[in-house]
Amino acid sequence: MRAAIYGAGSLGTILGAYITKNGAEIELINRNKAHVEALRTVGATVTGTVNFTQKVTAYTPDEMSGLYDIIFLMTKQQQNAEVVTYLKNYLAADGVIVTLQNGIPELQIGEIVGDERVLGCTVAWGATMTAPGVCELTSAPEALSFSLGSLHRQPNAHIGEVKRLLEKMGRVEIDSNFIGSRWSKLLINSAFSGMSAVLGCTFGEAAGNKASRRVVQALIKECIDVCAAANIKIEPVQGKDIVKLLDYKSRIKKAFSFFIIPIAIRKHALLKASMLQDLEKGKMTEVDAINGVVSAFGRKVSVPTPMNDAVVSIVHRIEKGELSPSFDNLKFFV
Repeated sequence: MRAAIYGAGSLGTILGAYITKNGAEIELINRNKAHVEALRTVGATVTGTVNFTQKVTAYTPDEMSGLYDIIFLMTKQQQNAEVVTYLKNYLAADGVIVTLQNGIPELQIGEIVGDERVLGCTVAWGATMTAPGVCELTSAPEALSFSLGSLHRQPNAHIGEVKRLLEKMGRVEIDSNFIGSRWSKLLINSAFSGMSAVLGCTFGEAAGNKASRRVVQALIKECIDVCAAANIKIEPVQGKDIVKLLDYKSRIKKAFSFFIIPIAIRKHALLKASMLQDLEKGKMTEVDAINGVVSAFGRKVSVPTPMNDAVVSIVHRIEKGELSPSFDNLKFFV
């Protein structure tokens, strides 16, 4: 079996380091030549909540050859049409692309390679690249987990092998209601990644400030209401029923939900959204594939999503240079 991580940035580098460290072979592929050179000469250096350096196999895309049984896809969704069309030429006849991306990318990728050749995976931890070859794990080691599944009626035959590779890093659950798992991650990302990008802060800081926490709470509520209207069951996250904890219809339950938000996110308090990292580098973000998806589903099921709409608008204004990530942007939420 031959496996690769395509788009091995912060998350992919750490995943590849763990997989290699724990006895499996995997290739890390990234178009950033400085990053690839550092991985080759020094290894993957993981800092933050853990610290180790691991020798890995790394290539740039133009150095790829042969066919892969498993390709973990970790590029930005904006590039999916181009990237997946390119990767199709390197995918074995029964090979699978595993999407470790935000939003719900499996539908588009399935149109290119076939639904039966796509597995989805949600990641319950975060990371930041601090230098070429150096990535900071910003989630607690006990929070390293994955949810694996498929939107296709019959999951790809490689699902067991994919699970074993991911288990080199953390817990893996195979989820029969994978669309519900996607929405669990989307709920967290729309609320915390969205506000991290808007405010220029960590998840913990977004939850700690009472004014921004009110927006976080409203973003979460919009996701829950959209899923309820679309008859989508949101799956638990790391054993916690987030709907039971965070949904509300009464003033007492709303107050409890507000109180518990910083506690619920504490294991990921140091996490800085990849959208914010992109904004800091002057890059376009995935906001349309995160908060924009919530807004789009809301329109389909006639559920208003003003807070998610506002996040999309603010982030696009930051991309254009009209605004900067700042707590001053709270004034745009009404």
